[in-house]
Amino acid sequence: MKQERKMHFQEGRRAQQQLENGFKQLENSKRKFERDCREAEKAAQTAERLDQDINATKADVEKAKQQAHLRSHMAEESKNEYAAQLQRFNRDQAHFYFSQMPQIFDKLQDMDERRATRLGAGYGLLSEAELEVVPIIAKCLEGMKVAANAVDPKNDSQVLIELHKSGFARPGDVEFEDFSQPMNRAPSDSSLGTPSEGRPELRGPGRIRTKRWPFGKKNKTVVTEDFSHLPPEQQRKRLQQQLEERSRELQKEVDQREALKKMKDVYEKTPQMGDPASLEPQIAETLSNIERLKLDVQKYEAWLAEAESRVLSNRGDSLSRHTRPPDPPASAPPDSSSNSGSQDTKESSEEPPSEESQDTPIYTEFDEDFEEEPTSPIGHCVAIYHFEGSSEGTISMAEGEDLSLMEEDKGDGWTRVRRKEGGEGYVPTSYLRVTLN
Repeated sequence: MKQERKMHFQEGRRAQQQLENGFKQLENSKRKFERDCREAEKAAQTAERLDQDINATKADVEKAKQQAHLRSHMAEESKNEYAAQLQRFNRDQAHFYFSQMPQIFDKLQDMDERRATRLGAGYGLLSEAELEVVPIIAKCLEGMKVAANAVDPKNDSQVLIELHKSGFARPGDVEFEDFSQPMNRAPSDSSLGTPSEGRPELRGPGRIRTKRWPFGKKNKTVVTEDFSHLPPEQQRKRLQQQLEERSRELQKEVDQREALKKMKDVYEKTPQMGDPASLEPQIAETLSNIERLKLDVQKYEAWLAEAESRVLSNRGDSLSRHTRPPDPPASAPPDSSSNSGSQDTKESSEEPPSEESQDTPIYTEFDEDFEEEPTSPIGHCVAIYHFEGSSEGTISMAEGEDLSLMEEDKGDGWTRVRRKEGGEGYVPTSYLRVTLN
C-alpha cells in the first residue's frame, strides 16, 4: 500500500507538471502575439508617415507598405496560434480538474479504505490471540501462586546440600612426629609422603592437611579434550568448532596428498624433472596425518552427538536438573564418596595422588581462568530476578544486585559476571539489565 500510495502521488505530480507546461506555452504565445501586434502597429504608422511625406521617394513608400503588410500578417498568425494554445490549455485544465485529479483522489480514497479494513482485521486477530492467551497466563499465574505457597525452605536447603556435598570424610587428627628420637630418614621423606622404614605411615585424610578448605580459593578447572567441564550448550559449540577445524585440516591433507601423487606421476613419466622416490616420505607423512585426522573426526563426531543429546534432554526437562545431582566433573576423582572410607587401607605402597586431583574444586567453572588474573569488567549489570546458581559453572545472584560484566552473551543465553564480594560465574542473560562501558 505504501508503494501504491507513492505511485498515485507520482501520477498526480505528472499531471500537474503537464498542466504547468501547457500554461507556460500559453504565456509564451500570448507574449509573442502582443509583441507582433505592437510591431505591426509601428510598421503601419511608419508607412503612413512616409506616404504623407513629400520628400520620401516612391520606393521608400512601397518598402514601408510591404513591411507593414508583413508585420500585420505575422500578428495575425500569432493571434491564431495564441487562440489555439488558449483553447488547448482550457481543455487540458478542464481535464485536469474534472477528470484526472478526481480519479487520483478516488484511488487514494479506495486505498485508504482498504488499509483501514485490513488494519481493523489485524486488530481483530490481535484481540482474538490475546483473548486466547489470557486464560493460559492466568493458569500460569495460578501455578506460580501454588508453587510459591508450597515453598519449603528447609527441604530446599537439604536438596541443595545433597546436590553439592563433597562426600569426603572429615580429616582426622594430625599425628605428632617426634623428631627428638634418632631415626633413619630418607632425604625426600616428609610427614605426608611415602612411609619410610621404622616410621608408621600417615594415612587417611591427614595426608592432605591444609587442603579442601570450604571457603578457600578455587583451583583452576582441569580442561578435558572432550570439553566435558563445560555446560552442555558450550560443550556442543566447542566440539562443533573442533570438528570443523579437524575437517578442514583433513581436506587440506587430502588435497596435498593428491597433489603429491600427481607430482610423483609427472616425475615418473619425465625423470629429468625430479626423483619420484624423494616424494615418498612426504606422501607417507600425509597418509599418517590423514589417518590421525580421520580418527579425530570420528572421535569428535561421537562426542558431539553425545553433547547434542544432552542439550536436547536438558531442554526437554529443565526442572529435573535441579532435583537430581549433576554428573561428576571430568577432573574429579572417581567414586570419591564411596572410596572415602577405604582410603586408609589403599595407600600403603601406592604413589600419593597429585595435588591437582586431590584439590579438584567441588564447583567446577567454565574453561576461563577466573581466579588467576582477573580481567577488568567490560560493563556492569543489575539482576532483574533472583537466580540460584545450582548447576556447574553458574553463580547465584539476588534480585536488584549490582554485578560486574566480565563477558557478553555468546549466543547461548548465558553471561559471565562477577559479584562485588568475590566469585565469578555464568547467569541467564534474560535475568540481567546490562550496560556496557
